[in-house]
Amino acid sequence: MPTFTVLGDDDPFLHVSLRKGESISCESNAMVMMEDTLDLAGRMQGGFLQAVMRRMANGESFFQQQIRASRGDGDCLLSPTLPGALEVLDVGSVQYCVSDDAYVASSDGVAVTAQMQNIGTALFGGTGGFFIGRSSGSGKLVVSGFGSVFTLDITPAKSVLIDNGHVVAWDSALHHELSVSTNQSQGLLGNLVNSVTSGEGIVLKFSGIGKVIVCSRNRSGFLAWLSAKLMPNRS
Repeated sequence: MPTFTVLGDDDPFLHVSLRKGESISCESNAMVMMEDTLDLAGRMQGGFLQAVMRRMANGESFFQQQIRASRGDGDCLLSPTLPGALEVLDVGSVQYCVSDDAYVASSDGVAVTAQMQNIGTALFGGTGGFFIGRSSGSGKLVVSGFGSVFTLDITPAKSVLIDNGHVVAWDSALHHELSVSTNQSQGLLGNLVNSVTSGEGIVLKFSGIGKVIVCSRNRSGFLAWLSAKLMPNRS
C-alpha cells in the first residue's frame, strides 16, 4: 500500500511513496512534484454521474488525478487547495463522511462517493448541500482542514455541538443533526435570536460513537471571502 506522510506543521506537503504497480487518486491540481517513474492521468472516478455528484458534494473538480508507479518505485508531493493541516485516516472497519473541499487523496482501494442528505441538513447544514462525500473500501484517506486540525472522540455519554464551518470529516456511524443554537433550554424563537446574537449560526450535533475531525478556521467564511476577491461585484 502507498505510504502517506505529512511533511511540515504549517501548510504541509503530503509525501507519498509508491511501489511499482501501486496508484493513488487525488484532487485535481494537487500534484506538486513527482519522480519520473510515476505517471499522471486524469480520470472520472466511478463514472460520469458520480463525478457530477462529487462536484456537488465536496467541490471537487470533475476529473481527479491518478498517479501510478508505472516504471518502478517513486515518490510524489501533493498539496491541498486550502491553507492548513492534513489528516491521514485509516478506512476499512471505519468509514468517513467528508465535508466540502476537504478531500485531498486516497489509496486506490478507497473510493469517495456522493451520498444524499435529508433536506433539512442539506439546506441549512453547510456540509455539502444535498450531497456529502462518503468513503468506502479499505486503505488510506487524506483530508485537509483550514488552519490546524483536531480529532474529537464522541461517546454516548458525550455528544458535542460543532460549528458547521469547522467540520472536516466524521465517522459515518455517528448520528448528526443541525441546530440553530448552543442553548438547549430555549424555545424556537429564543434559539433563533441567540443564533443571530451569538454569531454561531448553524451548528451540528454529533452523537453516538466515533471521531469527528475539526479545523481551527472557518472554511465557509474563508471560501466566501475568496470568492468575493476572485469575482467582485461589477456594477
